[in-house]
Amino acid sequence: MINPFPIETCQRIVKKQHFYERIGKVTKVVGLTIEVEGLKAFVGEVCHIVNKETDELIPAEVVGFNEDKVLLMVLGNLVGISPDSLVVPTKKPFTVYVGEHLLGQILDGLGQPIEPLSGSGNYLSIDQDPPNPMKRRRIDTIISTGVKAIDGLLTVGEGQRMGIFAGSGVGKSTLLGMISKFGEADINIICLIGERGREVREFIERDLGPDGMKKTIVVCATSDQPALVRIKSAYVATTIAEYFRDQGKKVMLMMDS
Repeated sequence: MINPFPIETCQRIVKKQHFYERIGKVTKVVGLTIEVEGLKAFVGEVCHIVNKETDELIPAEVVGFNEDKVLLMVLGNLVGISPDSLVVPTKKPFTVYVGEHLLGQILDGLGQPIEPLSGSGNYLSIDQDPPNPMKRRRIDTIISTGVKAIDGLLTVGEGQRMGIFAGSGVGKSTLLGMISKFGEADINIICLIGERGREVREFIERDLGPDGMKKTIVVCATSDQPALVRIKSAYVATTIAEYFRDQGKKVMLMMDS
């Protein structure tokens, strides 16, 4: 008679079960890097550091290892982190919640709406593999930016990358606002990296306006945000743009840094 439950199969099933949660403990903070002992995690995993005083969960990302210690970088403020602060792994990489409900909204550098939102969507990892070169479409279709100087002299194609380089205060942000309002893209994703806080509001109210915001999603990581958050904002904006691209939309992704 054949045993329907061989012992090897049972052993494999038991090994995959998690009967307890393994957490770590902060042992050292140097600059923006936090050293944690007792934690099992992978590079890119998001963990939560527990603030002892307020029980607030401070997000951080695994960036490396030092012997048996795990190195984290905080995705926010270091205030409240102390020796022996507990670190809880999430077993997941950094993700962003995307969907149609984001249209017309302003997000922070981590993809969180500045104002509460409701709506259905999907969680996507921001670390996506680049598409296979043989699956990339050829750039053979012109897209209008709505700016005659660009369309007439520097024609842009769908899928093309373009850089705008100029000194401060000469109108780069104004140009991005014009492209957002008058271009023929279905959706605009604008990422503002390292801007001053007042400049973000000026850009949204003066350069974009209500008409431009109707089909635009703004991701902003101001200059007072940690460096890791400013880096992540570029990945967040790209992930959102790729989501709408996969829905068959014409997407214009713009970054102002």
